[in-house]
Amino acid sequence: MKRLLLILSLIIPVAASAQNFVHLAKYEEQNVAVKDGPCVVVLIGDSITEGWVRHHGEYFNNGIIGRGISGEVSAQMLLRFRKDVVDLHPALVVINAGTNDIALNQGDYNEDYTFGNIVSMAQLAVANGIRPILSSVLPAGSFRWRPEVTDGPEKIAALNARIRAWARENGFSYVDYHSSMLSQDGRSMIQSYSNDGVHPTPEGYLVMEALLNEVFRF
Repeated sequence: MKRLLLILSLIIPVAASAQNFVHLAKYEEQNVAVKDGPCVVVLIGDSITEGWVRHHGEYFNNGIIGRGISGEVSAQMLLRFRKDVVDLHPALVVINAGTNDIALNQGDYNEDYTFGNIVSMAQLAVANGIRPILSSVLPAGSFRWRPEVTDGPEKIAALNARIRAWARENGFSYVDYHSSMLSQDGRSMIQSYSNDGVHPTPEGYLVMEALLNEVFRF
């Protein structure tokens, strides 16, 4: 009995911390509401997607749903993909991940791991009858919360190339935010599209929306 209690004492904190790690409860109430209404497209991502809903909420109607969580890396998105995407039964999912991986939000960056997480989300979507739309990481010359990351633009370009190539190989749509939002220096985001070099302004979101609308086919 004592041994069983010891095992439970070890398992329960791990389970609780895992739930916190992926913020599984963040959209719990909204997800319940969505199941009773139309859900055609889910956008899953980090603060860029979360801010999109906050700053340009009028885009999120007629079945377009935002499921972004600030600070999250691709592994966290993958772990909550079933709850925040699959269980909502959309026709399409737009996957935007990689910014916070490169910014070292959850430890060292490994391109293979991040790319693999994005591929896994797309494959999970396909297995559940959802068409995945893959998107590029947005330009970012630096990350103000991680000044030690000085090679972000190079890592972003390399990851985007792999995402684009894999999307084409598998017949999936690829949305290239990066090319349309890249400044002339070839490293950072166009200044009018972001106030901090990472997160879009309303003008930046308009660019992203126009690109997405080109691939939405219902």
